[in-house]
Amino acid sequence: MQIKNGSLHPVTQIIRKTVAFFESFGFDVYEGPEVDTEWYNFDALNVPGDHPSRDVQDTFWLKDGRLLRTQTSNSQVRYGENHKTPIKVIVPGICYRNEATDSRHETTFVQVEGLYIDKNVSLGQLIWILQQFYKKIYGPETKLRFRPHHFPFTEPSIEFELKFAGKWFELGGAGMVHPKVIKNMGLDPEKYSGFAFGPGIERPIMIKYDINDIRLFRSADLRFLKQF
Repeated sequence: MQIKNGSLHPVTQIIRKTVAFFESFGFDVYEGPEVDTEWYNFDALNVPGDHPSRDVQDTFWLKDGRLLRTQTSNSQVRYGENHKTPIKVIVPGICYRNEATDSRHETTFVQVEGLYIDKNVSLGQLIWILQQFYKKIYGPETKLRFRPHHFPFTEPSIEFELKFAGKWFELGGAGMVHPKVIKNMGLDPEKYSGFAFGPGIERPIMIKYDINDIRLFRSADLRFLKQF
C-alpha cells in the first residue's frame, strides 16, 4: 500500500509564519488558557457586566462559573501581571463564541493576540508593525488602511483593512492599551503605554486563497486540505 505524505494545515502554516515574524522582533510566545475566568476574559479588560460587547461575544459558560475564552485578549493581564517590562508577547490560540455558523462564522476560530507595553509606545509603532507583518504574508506591495473604532480595552482603537485583488477586506482590531488594563497588570499607566492587536487567522487565509467557507478549515475534507 502506498503511503502518501501529509502536509501542515493551512492555519498551522500561518501561525508558524506569524510566530517566526514576531520572534524576529523580540516577542515572546505565550499559550494562554482556553478555559478562563470572567475576570481575565472581560472585567480585567475594562469590559463590565453590562457592556454591549458581551452581547456581541456570546459566551460559552461552564457550570463552575468559568468560560471558554471569547478572545485571546484574555491573556493580556494574565501575562502582564507576571512579567516585567518591556512586555512583548503574542498569543496564538483558539477562541469560542456561541453563535450560529455559516460560511463566514464559526463557533471556534483562531486568533493571534499581540501586546507590547513599555515607556513611550506609540500608535505609529503599532501601525508600522502591522504593515510589516501583512507585507510578509501577502508581499511587499500590500496596502493596509486604518479607521477609528471602539473597543473597551483600547483607547484610541482602530480597525484595519487589507487591499487584495483590488478589494478592501476587514482583518481585525487594534489600538493603544486602555490605562485601566495597564493598571490591572500592576503597572502605572502614567509611566507605561502599549499597543495590542488581535486579528483572526482564518480570515487572511480565506482572502489569499479565495476560500468562500470558513467551515472548510475544520471539515477534515482531504480535497480541501491537500491544496496546501
